[in-house]
Amino acid sequence: MKAIIFNLLAWVMLPIMDGFAKYLSADMPVLQITWARYFFTVAFTLPIMFLFYNKQLVWTDKPKLQIIRGLILLSANICFFYAISVISLAKALTLAFVAPLIVTAFSPLLLGEKVGIRRWTAVIIGFIGSLVVIRPGFVEINLASLAALGTGIMYGFYLIITRKLSTSDNPLLTLLLTGLVGAGGGFLIIPALVILSKLPMKQAVGTSLLIVAAKSLIGFTGDLGKTTMDWPLLLLISGLAIVGIFIGSILAKRIAGERLKVGFGWFVLVMGIYIIVKELFFASPSTH
Repeated sequence: MKAIIFNLLAWVMLPIMDGFAKYLSADMPVLQITWARYFFTVAFTLPIMFLFYNKQLVWTDKPKLQIIRGLILLSANICFFYAISVISLAKALTLAFVAPLIVTAFSPLLLGEKVGIRRWTAVIIGFIGSLVVIRPGFVEINLASLAALGTGIMYGFYLIITRKLSTSDNPLLTLLLTGLVGAGGGFLIIPALVILSKLPMKQAVGTSLLIVAAKSLIGFTGDLGKTTMDWPLLLLISGLAIVGIFIGSILAKRIAGERLKVGFGWFVLVMGIYIIVKELFFASPSTH
């Protein structure tokens, strides 16, 4: 009974969050709204974990699945926040309601759960209802509509992975790792993987770069058609990045993981000091 109540509360809170995102999308970029969502997830989860669950927490033994889950939810959030910045919240939510169909269809394959005829009937009726609502003329088929539909598909797989992780990982730990993937990307996820998951430094850096690359691709795709691209600069940066990959591969064979860990720490410290000094003493008056 308690689980049902918490589930209902979650589904009540989600539309409220979506409403705030719709309101903010009029003045803020989609990626900034998405980042803020994950930042506050980490900010609220960390104190609760250390104050009430510090002695009970055990690090996940499925870090790859946690990262995949985080990336799927990150992609779903970016797509949905983009969708509601263009079309109405009601239309976007209607299109996203394909999530239960995805869960019902893939739960037997991925979770080994049995889906009875009554559940299938309920989901199919709900899906038909969605098709009636999105009849021709109700929702224009455009990039925003496809983004909302993609949100539902990704959210369905996100729920399946969440269910799979719930049998082994603490829910707060799962929530924290999702926030780290979404808000931190590289700088926050690397210490977590190295210190808590005991992952070798080189593998942690590689995992972090994969997350950053995925987030960058999602952000770039979301801005296509909305922002004028400086293609020469973009190609120059991409070319330098490719060259950096080959140089990094050569150096990785010659630099020990422990030295790389120390170097990463100094790099983060120097960059942090640089940003603080730049913002406090050299920022233009218009940015304050």
